[in-house]
Formats: sequence, structure tokens, C-alpha cells
Amino acid sequence: MAENRSFLEADIAHLVRKLTTNEKISLLGAPNWWNTTSIPRLKIPSIRMSDGPNGVRGSSHFVAAPAQCIPCATAMASTFDTDLIQKVGGFLAAEAKVKSSVVLLAPTCNIQRSPLGGRAFESFSEDPHLSGTMAAAYVNGLQAEGVSATIKHFVANDQEHERTAAESVVSDRALREIYLYPFMLAQLNAKPGAYMTSYGRIQGIHCSENRPLLQGILRDEWKFNGLVISDWYGTYAVDQALNAGLDLEMPGPPRWRTPVLVNHCLTSQKLSLSTLNERVKNLLTFVQNQARKNPEVVYGDGAERTRDSPEARRFCRQLAADGIVLLKNQDNLLPLSSKTKRLAIMGPNALQHIISGGGSAALKPSYSVSPYDGVVSEAPADTVIEYAVGCYAHKYLPTLENNLKTASGEPGWLCTFYNHDSEGQLTDPVAGFVIKDTRIKLVDFLPPGLTENWTIKLTGQLTVDKTAPFQLGLTVAGRAKLWVNGNLTIDNWTKQTPGDFFYGQGTIEEKAVIDLSADVAVDVLVEYTNTSPPKEEEDVSSQPALMLGVRLGGCEKIDADAAVESAIALAAKCDAVLFVAGLTPEWESEGFDRPTLSLPGRQDEVISKIAAANPNTIVCIQAGSATSMPWVGKAAAVIQAWYLGNEVGNAIADVVWGKVNPGGRLPLTFPVRIEDTPAYLNERSENGKIHYREDLFVGYKHYHARAVKPLFPFGFGLSYTTFSFSDLVVSGVQVDQTGLITFSVALTVKNEGLVAGSEVAQLYISYPDTGLTTPVHQLKGFTKAKDVAPGASRDLNIDLDKYALAFWNSTTNEWTISPGKYILHVGASSEDFRLKGELELTKGITWQGL
Repeated sequence: MAENRSFLEADIAHLVRKLTTNEKISLLGAPNWWNTTSIPRLKIPSIRMSDGPNGVRGSSHFVAAPAQCIPCATAMASTFDTDLIQKVGGFLAAEAKVKSSVVLLAPTCNIQRSPLGGRAFESFSEDPHLSGTMAAAYVNGLQAEGVSATIKHFVANDQEHERTAAESVVSDRALREIYLYPFMLAQLNAKPGAYMTSYGRIQGIHCSENRPLLQGILRDEWKFNGLVISDWYGTYAVDQALNAGLDLEMPGPPRWRTPVLVNHCLTSQKLSLSTLNERVKNLLTFVQNQARKNPEVVYGDGAERTRDSPEARRFCRQLAADGIVLLKNQDNLLPLSSKTKRLAIMGPNALQHIISGGGSAALKPSYSVSPYDGVVSEAPADTVIEYAVGCYAHKYLPTLENNLKTASGEPGWLCTFYNHDSEGQLTDPVAGFVIKDTRIKLVDFLPPGLTENWTIKLTGQLTVDKTAPFQLGLTVAGRAKLWVNGNLTIDNWTKQTPGDFFYGQGTIEEKAVIDLSADVAVDVLVEYTNTSPPKEEEDVSSQPALMLGVRLGGCEKIDADAAVESAIALAAKCDAVLFVAGLTPEWESEGFDRPTLSLPGRQDEVISKIAAANPNTIVCIQAGSATSMPWVGKAAAVIQAWYLGNEVGNAIADVVWGKVNPGGRLPLTFPVRIEDTPAYLNERSENGKIHYREDLFVGYKHYHARAVKPLFPFGFGLSYTTFSFSDLVVSGVQVDQTGLITFSVALTVKNEGLVAGSEVAQLYISYPDTGLTTPVHQLKGFTKAKDVAPGASRDLNIDLDKYALAFWNSTTNEWTISPGKYILHVGASSEDFRLKGELELTKGITWQGL
């Protein structure tokens, strides 16, 4: 074993010299989706990475080891609690290690410039300071436990439309002050071990090939000395990416970093051996660092396990509850009490386990608590709770793993792999697996021994608990058919309609309705092949798919009008209604953007009608970003619950029943309508370009500048108590011998109410007028007074540095602090300033780098 670990003490420069050219090339690609390449001859191990950012999925979509899903990044940012988010990093480090991983592909700290962005839920905020501060806390917590962060996506991957091709057209100043800024703060305060490049382009050049970005800014200015990796299939060339500074192409097997292609670039002198050696040095140094910190993982058994404990569940429950934002609470309806004798729980998400957005962030949870189950479990013993769905709002029919058993009685269904012989017929079975999911993704796992074309058969027994018509849906990237009791029910094989399944590489959901009886099992068979049907016309979309998979969904076929009327009738008979609304991973996901700000389906209509029938209607929204709320004047209370992970139901229950006083604050502005948003008309790629015409005026800065009234402002959130602010003291600027600038703001908050609670003090700074167009108010600091007792006061301090006063001078290409008077506002939101101070500078300062 000691010999096997000799790499831990190896001299990297010496190792690079001992490697053959082809070995060097192999190190700069990967053997599979999640591992780096090992070189057994030189005892160089492989290390494993895993997707985040709201959990650690492990190295297989197909046979996933269940994991703890934590709240999405927007929910984490809502806590405005850096200490808590640093603990999140530590929690995720432990999750990574039980999956035999030492690299987490997280955090995401792109900017929520539009609520329609498909991955908005993965990013912290619309504000660069809040985003960067949260990202730094996350990275520090993760890396303190030896797991490397891979901060992403560098840079301007702020929407999904044409994401691998589009250029983000953004001014130099906005690039620096908005989009690079969170990464810069994370580099300054946490030093991530790795960066992942964005799919798209900056200044016409793909980020993975952008030398001014990767070498100029990241390595030269910011002094980053870690690993730069591509997003998955985000490498587009051989020599351009290597020369620009991209160390590792992912995933593997590589498409570009092959001996034939790289050696050709070397012999044609498009690439120098010294550049190749530099990339290899970066890769090996990174691998060695992670192996030294985690020898028990890197040299372990490679098994992927599930970590669960009462302590972990309590932590995730607290984290989820702390991120909930109370947006409205008319007549103090919340928290509910024992006076609520009859409660109706409704909505399309009430019984569902909506724990995360879709795409890379999705994972198989070790357990989850639905909103209905959580609220019922915490209700007073004498409270009667009734349920009605009200309406459906799914994009794809809900998955069916909880309704399936194998022929032998195991939960799930059996997946059997078959090869094709020379005539296209199926061979004997190659391998079989019991899968507890009806989302079958085959991108990162295939059993050994498969031929080029192959087939899987998925078989199980489906049972439902109600006699009713049942709608089934089959979505595929590949080709598939569904049989029920031997009858062909859905054909998504012969002729297909393209859809957005599996990052836009699959079909729409083909549907059929069958009659099912309660507790009577039917046999289901899905046959899938990795081949595609013949195309009538050859185009880009008909090229071989990178994604392979099939999804089976289903639910009761309801009469939509009758469901609405039934919900209204129930609402009228109850003391209060909790309507759990929102989006799902199929609406909010990597690979495509949301089509509208509205809640899908008939949710807006039904909420309005429910609120008219019962004035004590509480609406709980599950979504990773803003949604419109045309019914907000009718509902008595509104809770923004985001995506809260495994503990979603318990966290919502804690706030509804008053076990937790909500302390979350909005990390983004909620608009009344999409036309009010800063990026309106500029969210999509046009002729290969996404124009960031809002420039610096992202989020609340736009609403201030245009005098547009938002639905709810950035930083807003209610509590079950009230707070006052007093005694603002602004210290003078201090400059130490290294040129580091610091100053601070002190204040006092007091709980004026009757219950303990938490308040966030937010500091916004206005710069002196120098003739440049600049947002009037910019968040530059915040701190949280946590669990303040009734009548008690808490002294707070906000420490700041030179970036609180700086702007990017695009003429001289340097950070600049102008002399003059700076106005400081401290308040409870971007539109609720309570205290005001000033800071006078007599001399300006400039610098480059950090």
C-alpha cells in the first residue's frame, strides 16, 4: 500500500518528464463521465468528481446511490447567513466522501439576470456581492474538509437558450462589476481549487478557448493556480482550448484530446510541448493535492454509500426553514394555531416530492417529506385536515417508481440489457439491474460487453390505489415503446416529435389513457434502443445524440373543471386553506429556459377562486426563481419556499405552525410582470448573440433606475415579529502597509415584538457623481441578527473592503475608487432604508488584480 501511495510525495515536475506524450494527452481527458485518468505505471491515481450544487449525486444517474438533497442555491442565499452556508460546505464535503468523490462540481454563482433562466435556481442571486459572498462561504466550508470546489460557470452562463453557441454581449464594465464579480470575491476570499468554464462565448470566443479570460484574468490577474475544466461537452477544439488554459476536457472518453488530434497539433506547431506540459502539471498538482487531503477516499474501495443520521436531518431541516421567505401575512394569519380546526391542503405540489430543479442538480433522494405529510405531522391533534388537488401543473407526468414492483416483489422495476446480433435481433441478456426510478438516464453507465447498438427492457408491475382512468406518458432520447398487459400502449419509436427532454435531445411526451383498478397490478414493459429513427431531412438535430434515456410517467386522468369545483367547495367549508403551488424539475431545469413568468397550468385561476371562497388562503410557492402572482391581493398569506430538498415538507410545516419564525429575505427582485424585468426582450439568443442591454442595471438596480415598482423588492421578507434599527456608526477608511483598505459600519437592531426572530441588516452604498452612469444603490455588505429574543437588542458590525467603493474603469482597465462623498444606507430591504451615514474620501485609489 505504501508503494501504491508513492504519488502523494512525488515531485510533479519529475513526473511530467517521465510521462510519454500519449500519457500526457490521456491525463488531459477523462476515461468516463466522472473520473480523471490514472497512470498505473507511475502510480498516478484517478480521482472522482460529482455533481452539485444542492447535493452529491455520485457517479451514476442509472444506479444512483441515494443522497441528501439540500435546498437550492436561491434558498441558501435567502438565509443571508454566511456562517450557515459555510456549514453547508462542510456538510457537502462529508456527502462527497461517502460517494468516494473528492471534487464537487459546485457552487454555481452565475447571475440571475432573468427569472426565466432555466438554471436560475442553481445560482444564488441577482446581486453580485451577495452571490460572491455566499459562494465564498460555500467554498470555504467545502475545502476546509478537503473536498475541492469547482466554481462554475466561468462566465456569463446566465440562460440556456443556444447555450453552447451564443455569445454573451456584455460591456467590459458590466462583465467586471456584475458577472465576474462573484467569481472574483470567491477567489479573493476562498480560493476555489477548480473553475469550470461556461458553454458560451465572450467577445466572440468560447470561454473554454478564451485566453484573455482564462490566462489573463483568472491566472495572471487573480493568481489562480488550480485546475480549469470544461463543462460537459463544453470543449470545441484541440489547440485553441489547450493554448487558452483549459486543463481538463470533460467528460470522457475525450472527443478532442486524443493522441491523433493532439499529436497533429504538436507536429504542426499549433501547440507546443511546453504548453502541454503546463496543463499536465496543473492536472497532476490538483490530483496530488486532493489525494493528499483524502487518501482514504482516493485509495479506498470506490464504493458509493448513503449517509443519513438524525443530526444530518436536523441540519437540513433548519437550513430549509431558514431559507423560506414570508412575503405576505395579512392580519397575522400565520402561524396557524389550534384555533384552525379544519385545514384544507391543496395544489399540484402538495402530495409531490418536489425537492430540486432539474438537470445536473437533480439527484435520487435518500428520503423526502412532501408538503402534505410535513404539515399533517406537525398539526395539532384536534385539527382536521382534508385534501383536494385543485389542478394539475406538471410538464411531464409524475414518475411512477413508488407504484412499481418487480415480479419478485422488490420496489422498482427490472432493467435488462441486450445486444443486437448481425441481423439486428436481440441476444441473450447481457446484464440486469433493479432500478427504483422511472427516469432512466444512460449517459454515465453502460454494462461492459455491449455492441454498438443495444436494447434494454424495463419490466414491472404497476399498482395504483384508486379505480380511475390513468394517463401514462413515455419520453425518450433514443427509441421506445410501452406495453401494458401485453398490449402496445405508446409508440415513441416509429415516428417521433422533437422535444426538450434530456437537455433538448429527446422527444415530447407521448401519452395514452388506460383504465386501472385499485390495488390490481398490471404488467408494464418498456423496450428501448439507443438507435434513432430515420430522419426525413439531415440537419444538426439529426446528428448522433449525446444523451440516452427514457422516462415513464403517469397519474390519474382527472376532469379539470370538476377538480376546480371540488377544491372551491372544500375551501368554503374550512377555517383555512394551504395551497402548495409552483414549478417542477421539468419546468425549471438545465437545458432550456422557462417560457413564461406565470405558474403553469390553471394554478393562477384556481388560487384566485380558492381565495375568493376562503379569505384565509395561504399560498406556498415552490420555485427556484420569481413567478408572477396575479392573485396576490386576494391571498391572505404567501410563502416563498423555493426548492428545499429532502426536508421540504417539514420545513414548510415548521413555518406554517410557528415552530420556526421565518427569517429568509429575497435574494432577487420579484417583478409584477415579465415586461418589468431588466433583461426583457434580451433573454434569448438572436443570431448567435445574447445582448446584455441592461448593462449594470441588473435586478433591483434596474427597478430603482426606472422607478418600476416590483411585486416584492430584493432583500424583502416578513417575520412573526418586528425590528427597529438604530445607532449607525461609520468608521473611517484604514489602509495598511500592503494597501488593503478596510472600514466598518456598526448598528443596533432591536426585537420590538413578542416572539424571537432574526433580521438581516443590509448595507447599500451610493457613489459620488463622477459623470459615469452608475446604479444609485448597490448592496455592499450585510449581516444577520439571529434568534433575537423579544425586547432584546443586538449590536451588529459590517466589515467592508476596497471593493465596496470601487468601480471598473474600462478606459484604464483597472479598479478605481473616486474621491468624494459616499452615502451609506442600512435597511431591511432594497426599498426599506432605516439608517443613513456618510463616508468622505479625499483621495482616489486605483489597482489591477485582486
